[in-house]
Amino acid sequence: MHVLLFDDPAIWPHLLPFTFTRPVAALRCGILTLAEKWQHRLRQPVGYLTQLHLQAKFPAGPTQGPALIINGAVCADDLLARQVQALQPGEALYCEEMLVAAHLADASLVAELIQDGFRKTQEVQEPVTVIREVWHLFLHNGAEIRRDFTLLTKGRQSAPVGDPHTIVYAPENIFIEPGVKIRAAILNAENGPIYLGKNSHVSEGAIIKGALALGEGSIINPGAKMRGDNTVGPHCKVGGEVGNSIFFGHSNKGHDGYVGNSVIGEWCNLGADTNTSNLKNNYAPVKIWSHAAGRFVNTGQQFCGLMMGDHSKCGINTMFNTGTVVGVAANIFGAGFPRTFIPSFSWGGAAGFETFKLPKMAEVAERVMARRHLPYDATEQAIMQHVFEATAKERVWEKASQ
Repeated sequence: MHVLLFDDPAIWPHLLPFTFTRPVAALRCGILTLAEKWQHRLRQPVGYLTQLHLQAKFPAGPTQGPALIINGAVCADDLLARQVQALQPGEALYCEEMLVAAHLADASLVAELIQDGFRKTQEVQEPVTVIREVWHLFLHNGAEIRRDFTLLTKGRQSAPVGDPHTIVYAPENIFIEPGVKIRAAILNAENGPIYLGKNSHVSEGAIIKGALALGEGSIINPGAKMRGDNTVGPHCKVGGEVGNSIFFGHSNKGHDGYVGNSVIGEWCNLGADTNTSNLKNNYAPVKIWSHAAGRFVNTGQQFCGLMMGDHSKCGINTMFNTGTVVGVAANIFGAGFPRTFIPSFSWGGAAGFETFKLPKMAEVAERVMARRHLPYDATEQAIMQHVFEATAKERVWEKASQ
């Protein structure tokens, strides 16, 4: 039976700018992406029912015959996975008004069935974790690291720390995959697990407090201070001070500076001494830009830092105000605080912005991805072309110059 993870139309616009360039289920929260959580529990590959411009990169796979369709915004757990697997053809699983999953006898009729409803429905046995807003990613990250840690390490033996100069607290909560290198670090897993992915590297003087997920091939730089509930995705380099934040993958924050309660997309780079504010001086709830609403919305959170879309970068000494949202492929530099919403394909800073034209952006992306031996190919180019066109209305200076 096929497994298809669908973008809930009531949710995916609220997860922009990250869902400009990936399906909802490809978001990372914890050690794994939401899709990987289902793959591990259902023990089979998944396909994506996503936006048209993403389908070449994130295909559905076979859509004929029986299938389980699952809401891509829902984080899997063991009980929920058993409920989904127990669904019979024509049955659907709901969490209040939200469709969680359904068993279709014919996956080609998915659109009609979602619209018209199912003949038999049931309610989830326990509340489920749903990523409905961008700040939900870091809010749930600590809990999801802990849940993913249990899933990935159950019945397995960790590699040893090996380095005599590394100080370890609560070693039973630390799991080290093959190829990991640790040098003269402090690993404290008393308050949460520490997972070190294959061929990752913890450098001299790094202080790591769990929960922490370090992805395959990633590096914690010398002297870094990882304050807990952090995810560093595959092939990232991270230094300085980081708290309750997520780096999706292939992104760098190599130097000093603070990032807290933030989500950083793929192929991003934060220049030396970049700092994010995650708390307002008056301690009021943070408002951030919502692409879905077209205005600033109240997160209800006292702590909220930077939301940065894929391929965006900032220069040295950049200062981000509390609750800043940066779109896709923006390039930020200069003195002062830039605005708290920076549209996709922006070039500039506090002094103002112009458009980061698509050909110039492509040159940078090609160079950056080539360093990781990955092509900026036609599929990637088509996604960027779509995002550039879809976000044109947000670049208000373009209208002023016409």
